[in-house]
Amino acid sequence: MKTCPLEFDGSRRKPRLLDLFCCAGGAGVGYAQAGFEVVGVDIDPQPHYPLPFIRADAMELDPNFIATFDALHASPPCQSYSDLAKRNKNAHEWPRLIEPVREMLIRSELPYIIENVEGAPLIHPVVLCGTMFNGLRVIRHRLFEANFAILTPPHGKHPICHTFDKRKGQYGKTNEMLDFVSVNGGGNCSVAAARDAMGIDWMTKNELNEAIPPAYTQLIGAQLLTYLASRQGPAAGKSGFEPKTRVPTGGGTEDGIASVAT
Repeated sequence: MKTCPLEFDGSRRKPRLLDLFCCAGGAGVGYAQAGFEVVGVDIDPQPHYPLPFIRADAMELDPNFIATFDALHASPPCQSYSDLAKRNKNAHEWPRLIEPVREMLIRSELPYIIENVEGAPLIHPVVLCGTMFNGLRVIRHRLFEANFAILTPPHGKHPICHTFDKRKGQYGKTNEMLDFVSVNGGGNCSVAAARDAMGIDWMTKNELNEAIPPAYTQLIGAQLLTYLASRQGPAAGKSGFEPKTRVPTGGGTEDGIASVAT
């Protein structure tokens, strides 16, 4: 499937980010909160995606359409790289798209981010976790590869998570609306608790199980704005790329930095 380029005028505007393999919009909303105009693309219908959406195969997009954006984010299917697939020995049943996606993003010559799970073959990725952000209550490690530097907050100690499993020592000693929770297919918390823990109020439980908290990409998006402004030089103020967003983090300082993928 191919799409037609979106039109925009030359006046002051927000930078535009294309959110590939967008699913229900955890990443896209974070970039929007950072100050981007976001358009999501997914091969499947995404009725809960809260931003402009195009149903299309991300791997078949017209390069001229991609060129109308200022930056790209991609979250290719993660199932083949997951620990669960390794345990079940069925990783071959899922597509492995990171390498072809990377090639497509590099060809665009735009700033890009690729997000995936631990174990995915990303190049010099940074890791983000819910313990790094004030207000989040979920332990969800996600890797981010980029062709620009990403600073990360300190990685806090993992707390005990709420559970409905009576076999676990913390059963009955935690509160799912106050303590950290596990958001996965195991039914370890309610939908309300999962939404609150991740800062997402529009997704179903199945969508939450695979989403990333918007805080992750709000942090990255703020740094991406700074990078775009640096590329624009003196004209940055006229293009609307100047960074304006301060992202709350758990540690107060940003002491990590990603190696730049080349």
